[in-house]
Amino acid sequence: MAFLIGTDEAGYGPNLGPLLVSASVWRVDDVACELYRELESAVSKVNVSGKGETRKRIAIADSKLLYKHRGGLAGLELPLFSTTPNLSSDTTWKNCWRTLTGEDCEEIDEVPWYRGFDRSLPIDATTEDIDIRRDHFAKCLSKRSIELLAVRSVAVFPKRFNQLVDEFDSKGAALSNITLDLVADLVGELDTEPIRIVCDKHGGRNSYAGFLQPRFDDRLVRVHHESRPESLYDIGTPSQPISICFRSKGESFLPSALASIASKYLRELAMLAFNDFWIHRQPDLRPTAGYPMDAKRFRSDVAETRRRLAIHDDVFWRNR
Repeated sequence: MAFLIGTDEAGYGPNLGPLLVSASVWRVDDVACELYRELESAVSKVNVSGKGETRKRIAIADSKLLYKHRGGLAGLELPLFSTTPNLSSDTTWKNCWRTLTGEDCEEIDEVPWYRGFDRSLPIDATTEDIDIRRDHFAKCLSKRSIELLAVRSVAVFPKRFNQLVDEFDSKGAALSNITLDLVADLVGELDTEPIRIVCDKHGGRNSYAGFLQPRFDDRLVRVHHESRPESLYDIGTPSQPISICFRSKGESFLPSALASIASKYLRELAMLAFNDFWIHRQPDLRPTAGYPMDAKRFRSDVAETRRRLAIHDDVFWRNR
């Protein structure tokens, strides 16, 4: 047996809303297993539609290919709800957050726009479409002796994000530290079998050894190669081979693609609550996705309401 882990983020660029980093963990027969090939009867790299067997297939790909702003959330909901363990096809906003982030998400109960918000999920996908795909996916996994063990997310809201950027002196370094903390936690939970890890590259960074060694200080981090397309490391032992790759377009690895979907979905849910809070208090306010130019417009538009509510920058605004 072996394990595959893939990671990806959403919300690295905005000034508003959280950064999300997610990972999916799979048990397979062989560490060289290529899940798109093994699961081709249940999974596609592109959106699928139609009837019969075609309708049962799940699009798992880079979230940017499955979701467009104002295009509806079904492209993210169908793969996430059809595959993720313990994520019901009839749930709520808060339960979804707690399923994916566990107890490590205190802001959901503390920040004003999350504390009082909830709604039924899924929003755009139907329970029927999810259940059809989930049943077919489960049968395909069983036939191939493959198991999706977990989808795990970490949410970093503005106050914590700013603290980490200050601590590590760049948001790229903050992203690498958040991601590898998550990876190290997951590796520590797994049996001593071979592990293959693929992370989407963190901006223009090519060297990750300095981030890996402190998290695996009982192992020697060995560099295979470091380049713009891919940086590959060996952090295993003779009894447990572990490779970790940081790859441009890492979402071509199915576990990373599912992580991309989880991150993007939670990011969109966060902005749904954020916009709902402010528009309830300013009905004519135009919503925002939180990216820099529009975020500045939004910050200006809500300035008076923020002053009245005594909402400070440390919970509202990401400095980089």
